[in-house]
Amino acid sequence: KDGSVKVVENVCAHRGMQFCRERHGNRQEFICPYHQWSYTLAGDLQGVPFRRGVRQDGKINGGMPADFKLEDNGLTRLKVACRGGVVFASFDHGVESLEDYLGPEILRYFDRLFNGRKLKILGYNRQRIPGNWKLMQENIKDPYHPGLLHTWFVTFGLWRADNKSELKMDRHHRHAAMISTRGQSGKADQVTQVSSFKESMQLHDDRFLDIVPEAWWGGPSAVMTTLFPSVILQQQVNSVSTRHIQPDGHGAFNFEWTHFGFEDDDDAMTRRRLRQANLFGPAGFVSADDGEVIEFSQRGFDSKPVHRALAELGGREVGDTDHMVTETLIRGMYRYWREVMEKDDEPGGDA
Repeated sequence: KDGSVKVVENVCAHRGMQFCRERHGNRQEFICPYHQWSYTLAGDLQGVPFRRGVRQDGKINGGMPADFKLEDNGLTRLKVACRGGVVFASFDHGVESLEDYLGPEILRYFDRLFNGRKLKILGYNRQRIPGNWKLMQENIKDPYHPGLLHTWFVTFGLWRADNKSELKMDRHHRHAAMISTRGQSGKADQVTQVSSFKESMQLHDDRFLDIVPEAWWGGPSAVMTTLFPSVILQQQVNSVSTRHIQPDGHGAFNFEWTHFGFEDDDDAMTRRRLRQANLFGPAGFVSADDGEVIEFSQRGFDSKPVHRALAELGGREVGDTDHMVTETLIRGMYRYWREVMEKDDEPGGDA
């Protein structure tokens, strides 16, 4: 009612049931179907059937203990941060602010995409990938593979190793932005003498390359931003989306894409965004490749009791670069991940 955003856990305080099954909609209250416990939209417990027991044959049977208090048994509330129409929530109420967590460098690219224009959801893709969740973060932080794995990217010049580019990280190296400016689809030997380049490939529908530069781009035609541990922000020409990694054990994760536009887009731009979104998602011209290589990488890891991967392209150091022929972002992510995982081994450490 006051315009603020509140986030509560979708778990009933009584017996732990996930009570809300709709992904979106409107409610006046939340009611758990199991035992009809009801909550306000702020998560306050407001009703418990038979709380005072049931009268039968002149006596009261059952009921909650006399010291049971509604105010002590609400839904778990999360700390909320809103910026540019995007909502973040954390179970840790002591966590640093969103702005501090992202840092000024990555915040700049976040604000570039979510610049205050009202967002309009265009649709979702959802898939389950049989691989460790870090492999998806690693994949998006890897500028080495797009011009080798993805025929679409290298052939039509959307993402090639010779594109003008930059790689940026926050000071902890946990978040990153890969920035690329599309060049002309030329035939530079170093980038086209690879099996994924198909010079004879033609489109049956040229509208897939109906790319219209937008003022808010500020130059780059693609920016992929990874927010550790589980969020990806994507702008690939006119297609804009978020991706959310939801781990399910160590060997699989659910992956959800939210494709969006802006309320002031005209109909032609909305259709363009939707058409270009076909590059991505589980059946996309590009992203289907990524899901497959993650699955087969996981199979390779599972086949060995001990396995070490090599990520030394561009050297062994970690730092920003002005090119894409490097694995520095991957090295940075795993360095930070290791620091987090080893905190429990330190005196007073709290992971």
